[in-house]
Amino acid sequence: MNFIDEIKERAKKSIKTIVLPESNDVRILKGAEIALKENFANIILLGNPSDISKLANENNIDIQQANIVNPTESLKYEEYANSLYELRKAKGMTLDEARQLLSENSRYFATMMVKHGDADGFVSGACHPTSDTLRPVLQIIKGAEGVKTVSAFFIMILQDKEFGVDGKLIFADCGMNENPNAEQLSDIAISSSISFNELVSKTVTPQIAMLSYSTKGSAKSELTDKVVEATKLAQAKEPNLSVDGELQLDAAIIPEVAKLKAPESNVAGHANILIFPDLNAGNIGYKLVQRFGHAQAYGPLCQGLAKPVNDLSRGCSAEDVAGVIAITAVQAQNNK
Repeated sequence: MNFIDEIKERAKKSIKTIVLPESNDVRILKGAEIALKENFANIILLGNPSDISKLANENNIDIQQANIVNPTESLKYEEYANSLYELRKAKGMTLDEARQLLSENSRYFATMMVKHGDADGFVSGACHPTSDTLRPVLQIIKGAEGVKTVSAFFIMILQDKEFGVDGKLIFADCGMNENPNAEQLSDIAISSSISFNELVSKTVTPQIAMLSYSTKGSAKSELTDKVVEATKLAQAKEPNLSVDGELQLDAAIIPEVAKLKAPESNVAGHANILIFPDLNAGNIGYKLVQRFGHAQAYGPLCQGLAKPVNDLSRGCSAEDVAGVIAITAVQAQNNK
């Protein structure tokens, strides 16, 4: 059973409701159909019911089991508008502006559904940039208790099963924070350990490598100092966390190299979570592994939010949509 099939089976154990605001996209409707047919999530589609039904019928897509909600006709429209106004009035938002956002921007309506507990999570991004998905989420849902840094991660599935957990590793942050400082890097490491236990393995201990171009002082600069400080902060915040740095990539994942470069490290040589020092390194790193190593890359997925929301690639397929729905449902199962 592959990774996504495992996630779908886990999602089936406690069915969650996922809202999809981009119902004018055929891939979204097909992804919804897969979720409903395989029964791993309840689905809410936002938009005009007749338009959605027409598009589904034209493409032979069965979404009869989905709940279709037209935001402006919803019984919750005024409640959400008043709630959004209260949340954002200190930033200058008026009640009329709140109503306009909810009627014109489906991602805001989806965010309010999740905020009010009328959905367990939402998935967007097939036809909107990441900022359009995350802006309302960061304004309204915000970070989980105690989390200062919301971040993005990828689950990488390698063909070479000797790495990570049967070939599965987490890479972070590869999609959100451009140049995190030491404090933010430590937060990303801690959030990644939680994501690892939620989605990769509940039984294997997260082994976190804080990556750099240096291993244990082989070079010294502001760049390496940031990673060293981030490692110390993560260890101070979570004393039981298995985290070490600074480590070069080969020292982090190759036991023979680890023995030479970091013989005292408990993480070096068998890391299953790789924390990149900035978005340049993270984005380049995951794409290199994906393209040259023919790895599967699931993400960017969000971590550290109070409620689960995930962003799709604009190049996603219907199967990708279904997979991210399943991942979001499993994150919702673990949401406190």
